[in-house]
Amino acid sequence: MLITILTGPTRGDVQLYIALGMELKKSGYDVRIVAFENYEAFVKSFGLDFYPIKHDISAIATSDSVNHARSADNPLKVILSFNKLKSLVYEVQEETFNACDGSDAIIYHPGSAIAYFIARHFNIKSILATPFPMTSTRDYPALIFYNFPRFGKAFNLMTHKIFEKILWSSGGAIKQFWKAKFGSLPDDFNCPFRKQYTRTSPTLVAVSNFVFPKPSDWPEHVYNTGYWFLDSLDDWKPSDELIDFIDSGSAPLYVGFGSLGDPATAVQTTELIVNALKRSGQRGILATGWQGMSKTDNAGNDIFILESSSHSWLFPKMAAVIHHGGAGTTAAGLRAGIPGIVIPHSNDQFAWGHRIYELEVGPKPIPRKKLTTENLSDAINFALKQDIKEAAKAMGLKIQDENGVKTAVEIVNNCFE
Repeated sequence: MLITILTGPTRGDVQLYIALGMELKKSGYDVRIVAFENYEAFVKSFGLDFYPIKHDISAIATSDSVNHARSADNPLKVILSFNKLKSLVYEVQEETFNACDGSDAIIYHPGSAIAYFIARHFNIKSILATPFPMTSTRDYPALIFYNFPRFGKAFNLMTHKIFEKILWSSGGAIKQFWKAKFGSLPDDFNCPFRKQYTRTSPTLVAVSNFVFPKPSDWPEHVYNTGYWFLDSLDDWKPSDELIDFIDSGSAPLYVGFGSLGDPATAVQTTELIVNALKRSGQRGILATGWQGMSKTDNAGNDIFILESSSHSWLFPKMAAVIHHGGAGTTAAGLRAGIPGIVIPHSNDQFAWGHRIYELEVGPKPIPRKKLTTENLSDAINFALKQDIKEAAKAMGLKIQDENGVKTAVEIVNNCFE
C-alpha cells in the first residue's frame, strides 16, 4: 500500500514528514515523499521514494514574494504575503497532482490543500497532517493571533476562522488548475480542512500535549499526537573540531534561524549575535543555514560556526538554543530540556516564542525588528537562570516520554480498518 506524503517548504517541514514516513515504512507501507527538488538527497538517504517539485527552494527563499512572507509579523501582512505567493502556488499544483497518481492514501501539509480533492478524484484516503494546531477552538487564539491581547472565547474562535481562510488562500490556484485540467470543479469545492474530522479522514497535529493541550471542543478525530522526531539524521556526523569545541569549555548556546533566513541582514545578524554572546560571557555555536547568518572575523575562540547540524545530537549538549521559532526547532529545543530564546521573524514563530515564555522555559520573545545586542544579552541571562533551566529540563522529560510518530501511525492504521 503506497502512501504519498506532501511536505511543506522548509527543511524542518521535510524532516518532520520523513520521521512519519520512516515509521510508516516500519509498519509495512510503501512511502513516497513529495518535496522541493533541493531535498532529494536528504529524503533518499532514508530509503524513501522521492518525487521532486521542480523548483529551487533556496532561490525561492530570496525572491520578493518570500521576502514579503518573511516580514509578515501581523495577520494583515500574513494575508498579503500569501497573496504574493499565489503564482508559485499555481505552478506546483500539476506536479502535486502527478505525484499522487498511483497512491492508496495521501498525507498532506495544510499548504497542499489540493490533496483532499486529488484523494477524492482517485477515490483514496486523505489525512491532514499539520506541524501546528489549526483546528478551531475557543480555548486559545489561532497562532498568528497568539501574541495579541486576549478578548475571550468568541474572539479565539473568530481568529481560527480567519486563519483557516488564510490557509485556504491556495483555493484560487487549485480552482484554476482543476478547471484547466478537467473542465469543471470537484463536487463540494470549498475549504477541505473541516472535512478531515472523521475516523477515515482524520487530522494529525504533530505537537506535544504538554505544549498545547488538546482542546476540549476539538472534534473526536483531530489528534494531538505528540511531536514527530527524526533521530537518525541521514549520514550527518559531527566534525572533530566541533566535538573539541564543545568539550573545551562551558556548554555553549546554539544559534540558528532555519533554512529560510534573510541574506540581506545576515552579516548584521551575525555580528549582533556574536556581540550579545560576548556581552553575556557565553560561548556559542552559530549555524549559518542557507541564508540567515554568515561567517565572521569577529568570532574569536568562543564562537564556532557551522552550516548545519543534527538537532537531536547537538541540542542536549547546549546550555540554551537561540532560534527563529520554527515549529521543528522549537520542538527539538523543548525535548532537549534546554531553555529557548526565540527571535521570531514572521507568521506562527511569534506564537511559539510566546508559548515558550508562558511555559516558563525561556524569556519573552524578541521580534527580529527589535533585536539588539543589549536585549539579546539580557534574554540570554534570563534563560540561564536556575528556575528557567529546571523548568526546561522538566518539560524535556515529559516530551521524551511521548512517542508522537508511533501514535500517528496507529491512527493511520485505524483509517484502513
